[in-house]
Amino acid sequence: MHATANKPGIGKSKTPGRGAKAFWMKQLHSWHWISSAISLIGLLLFAFTGITLNHAADVEGASTTVEQSGTLPAPLLAQIAADDAPDAKKPLPKAVRRWLDDQLGQTSAQEAEWSADEIYLALPRPGGDGWIAIDRHSGKVTGESTSRGWISYLNDLHKGRNAGAAWKYFIDVFAVACFLFALTGLLLLHLHARRRPSTWPLVAAGLAVPAIIAVIFIH
Repeated sequence: MHATANKPGIGKSKTPGRGAKAFWMKQLHSWHWISSAISLIGLLLFAFTGITLNHAADVEGASTTVEQSGTLPAPLLAQIAADDAPDAKKPLPKAVRRWLDDQLGQTSAQEAEWSADEIYLALPRPGGDGWIAIDRHSGKVTGESTSRGWISYLNDLHKGRNAGAAWKYFIDVFAVACFLFALTGLLLLHLHARRRPSTWPLVAAGLAVPAIIAVIFIH
């Protein structure tokens, strides 16, 4: 009887609560590091550009503008020749777009504004702007391309300004990853809070400081 009682594991039982806690701890750690890995570069970018946007007047770079000109070949001019059609907004013919891309170095896939005498194509982009105007009678092409530097480029990415659909989807994925990173971090704080007395005072400070600034100093 005594030998049986002394065997390892006999008469002992695992605490259900400890097993559940260990399971959720493992899950939270997994989701926390995965979401942090996905959002890491984006967080660095948005943190850096948060500072540059907040001090835009101090870090503003010099802009560079390049003027461009040319004349459409006759076969291409025939594709956009003046007519009596009402003003409209539509893309340029593919052949005309290819010629503009080759000659001016600016992508022209966006929709252009067509009037009786002219086609105007606005070409905004992160960190710069551009435009192309085409005379529908003579085929004369004029344009400008403006670059405001890398800081402006990164700032526009932060704001999602003229960055296109792919960047929009990236921001959505990045936002979900940041949300999971923050949420799993909060739950891990809750699990470790008993051994770290300063946890909730620091969390409360993170809420109170911006709330006080917003209420007292922002009007």
